[in-house]
Amino acid sequence: MQTQTILSSALLSLLAAGALGAASTAHAADKMAASATQKCYGVNAAMKNDCQSPGHSCAGQDSKARDPQAFVAVPAGLCAKLDGGSLQAQAAMSHDAMMKKS
Repeated sequence: MQTQTILSSALLSLLAAGALGAASTAHAADKMAASATQKCYGVNAAMKNDCQSPGHSCAGQDSKARDPQAFVAVPAGLCAKLDGGSLQAQAAMSHDAMMKKS
């Protein structure tokens, strides 16, 4: 009876160690995926920016959508595919200049 208890305990210990190893591997993969982002300027929605910009001091305070000086964090490589996306902050355009561009 004692041998069976020892074997059961050893088996449960191995299973628990395997579960912990799998969990830590998944956590490491999540951290790597989160770090593979880049700043993309000019694609924010109003009040959805991730940075300080001229005119405000915190994330989520940019009242202007598609602000060329505000960024959002996007997965690496996506910014170039977004209309108006830029990896660098641009000078703010006046309303008249934006209308001429269209």
